[in-house]
Amino acid sequence: MRRRPFLAVVPLLLGLLVALPAPAQEPSITVASTTSTEQSGLFGHILPIFTRATGIHVRVVALGTGQALDVGRRGDADVVFVHDRVAERKFLDEGFATSRHPVMYNDFVLVGPKDDPAGVKAAGSDIVRALRRIAERKTPFISRGDRSGTHAAELRLWKMAGIDPAQGRGDWYREIGQGMGLALNTAAAADAYLLSDRGTWISFRNRRDLAVLTEGDKRLFNQYGVMLVNPARHPQVKAEEGRDFIDWLISEPGQQAIAGYKIDGQQLFFPNADEPEG
Repeated sequence: MRRRPFLAVVPLLLGLLVALPAPAQEPSITVASTTSTEQSGLFGHILPIFTRATGIHVRVVALGTGQALDVGRRGDADVVFVHDRVAERKFLDEGFATSRHPVMYNDFVLVGPKDDPAGVKAAGSDIVRALRRIAERKTPFISRGDRSGTHAAELRLWKMAGIDPAQGRGDWYREIGQGMGLALNTAAAADAYLLSDRGTWISFRNRRDLAVLTEGDKRLFNQYGVMLVNPARHPQVKAEEGRDFIDWLISEPGQQAIAGYKIDGQQLFFPNADEPEG
């Protein structure tokens, strides 16, 4: 008999629990970006700063630039943050974004065995001459072969050199279809040459006998840009939160966070959001 008051209260308690509002989900966005921004450690440095400032959590899908833009085309990301201006312009022209913002830059470097069997050091900073030497001597070269911004830059440089590297495929030219870190590991294991972004190279620890052999050519400039996926094309895009991320990246705090990311005292990326869009 003494249990009845308690039993009578149970439905009331259950009703109150049902009436309580569900905990609000923390705001979040998905950013399709490159393996260089992820594997260099940049996102590990700047995203916690952004989340503390805004409360917005960021999920990164790290792929080659071409694949990252495809994710944006499908509407499976809210923001794309990549480094291939030609491909980015095409993305804009197709209507998958309405604007592009420059964020930062670094450069590409040609790495290879320290004993330099192709003799690319003799070319000085001239990347085109260096690539010609590799092709002439048929020394091993690893290509990402993954439609990334680095791969696109590599192909443009081969074209400038007047060389179709595909003719050496299976001989001295090897495409692996992998990100920057795995490409560097492959080159280190094979004593091969490779075009790398400097940020991933600085963060790379498994260098073995690899060293930077060609750098400083203005044609090795590497610009990064960010775009909000067009919500008119994909209504599910979290436009407000995505704009907050972009606004933060190009703001003074975001630019300072990018500049503040260093490894062994070396700055990996250089903010330039104030540069006019070309």
